[in-house]
Amino acid sequence: MIQPVPPEQCAALASLIQWFNHHRTADDTSPMGINTKSSKQQEVQRIIESLSRAIAQHLLPPGTRLVEAQIVESLNANRNHVQAALQRLALQKIVTIEPNRGAHVSQPSAREAREIFVARRAIERAIIESITPDCMHRFRKDVKAHMVAEAAATSAVDRRAIVRELSDFHRLLGRISGNTVLSELLDNLMVRSSLIVALYQRNDEPSCQHEEHSEILAALKAGDNDQAAARMAHHLNHLENELALDDNNEPEIDLKAVLTRVLA
Repeated sequence: MIQPVPPEQCAALASLIQWFNHHRTADDTSPMGINTKSSKQQEVQRIIESLSRAIAQHLLPPGTRLVEAQIVESLNANRNHVQAALQRLALQKIVTIEPNRGAHVSQPSAREAREIFVARRAIERAIIESITPDCMHRFRKDVKAHMVAEAAATSAVDRRAIVRELSDFHRLLGRISGNTVLSELLDNLMVRSSLIVALYQRNDEPSCQHEEHSEILAALKAGDNDQAAARMAHHLNHLENELALDDNNEPEIDLKAVLTRVLA
């Protein structure tokens, strides 16, 4: 039997759904659920996805300035569309826009990092509970292809490929669940999680483990959602424990001391 969701996770899930419903573009879909995005909206979404992908793969680290002119040139985009995309990303807490300073990739605090993991526990638990053995069977080719790619990435040295594949595992579970709202909420959390990892991870090795993913999949294929949920909770706890989340998350940096230590 699936265990009750802890109160703090219930609150996180309710808050995320409220956020999603508030910030979702009103005219993305018709009352019948038909996609009615205009060409402008599609172009803005293309820019959002390009920037989000670059951030998630650590190509744009936290604090990176996002110069509109460079984005326009690189993505062959309209400046108004770029501005709209940055505003949308700011609403999603992926980008921060400051007066007279422009936009930069967000730098989440230690407190925000903890809150994101609370939210991920709620969302990913709900996703796990939505997946049946039939779902796993329908997506068996996708799962197999992903796990092969993940194994290859984790045995190589390309850190960005490792981050990409390990993160995509969680997104794949969202797709398998068939719940679009949960998947889209998770997408946002995964990009924000990548910022947290870039800022707070204790070492250079990605902490998300291929073996833990395999254990979650095995439980789902067997129809044991309790075990899958337990393995996912353990997995997310492991990820959070690998982060150096100090409440004094913005310490004064002694540049001279740092460089002296490096050169020693």
